[in-house]
Amino acid sequence: MGEKVLVYSPISEEGARKLEERFTVVMATPDSPEFMKELSSATGLIGTGLKIDLALLERAPLLKVVSNISVGYDNFDVEELTRRGILATNTPDVLTETTADAIFGLLIATARRIPELDKYVKEGHWNARLSPSFFGVDVHGKKLGIIGMGKIGQAIAQRARFGFKMDILYHNRSRNLEAEEEFGATYLEMDDLLRQADFVCLMAPQTPETIGLISRREFKLMKKSTIFINGSRGGLVNEDDLAAALKEGYILAAGLDVYVQEPIAENHPFLSLPNLVTLPHIGSATSETREKMEKMACRDLIATLTGERPGALINEEVMAGRV
Repeated sequence: MGEKVLVYSPISEEGARKLEERFTVVMATPDSPEFMKELSSATGLIGTGLKIDLALLERAPLLKVVSNISVGYDNFDVEELTRRGILATNTPDVLTETTADAIFGLLIATARRIPELDKYVKEGHWNARLSPSFFGVDVHGKKLGIIGMGKIGQAIAQRARFGFKMDILYHNRSRNLEAEEEFGATYLEMDDLLRQADFVCLMAPQTPETIGLISRREFKLMKKSTIFINGSRGGLVNEDDLAAALKEGYILAAGLDVYVQEPIAENHPFLSLPNLVTLPHIGSATSETREKMEKMACRDLIATLTGERPGALINEEVMAGRV
């Protein structure tokens, strides 16, 4: 039997054509009966957002590779994939600059209250001098605290330092000497960063250790004038505590691109908070970058199923065991 690839989220016609040139391709959403039917004979999976866990893997005995069209892979049970000898790939690097653009844009939009003011104009309220109650706060010259100084964190730091003359504070699992040299970044323990920063930007990966990293205690450490930005994963933040912090004035405002549950529920308390800017998880969502991500994911899927080494491999142990 030839290789069968199950595509579980939308891809371009070009991407589908490249896969169809080599494999039997089935497109089916995870909530469809067809998906479960085809899963049992699939050797490759490609898409984004699907939880790849023990329950799913038990129904995919022939699976060789799962290609995630995303840099994050907290939806993967990597340990179980590795134990079964299934390769897992993702799409790092290609979305770094695009995501940094979006997150820094979110920071500016939150600080200058751009969504509120856009609504104010479009609803016809701009018929007199703007009240100071609608004024935002400056971004330039402030202290930006970045939690998670990986590649995207560094790209945000670059924009902040050289574009807005901001002082860069950061906390990371280990010191990032490159960031310190290039951006004059200062390493701090997280509590000290939270106390000092005017803007706190969360860019850490989601791991068992970082779930609930920012909660009531951390918000209470921040200044009342702090603006909090989350561009990492929703699970790193206690959402009830963030809503309370915004309502009760522990912090000034927040901007989010990620949530515990996505899409966010229609009755979520976040949607009624005027000092919270909400984006629909669009950090990498430009046509150019999504095209690059898809090409990378397809390339690595094809490489694996044709006996070659994928370029962006998450679980190196599997490949080492095959050599």
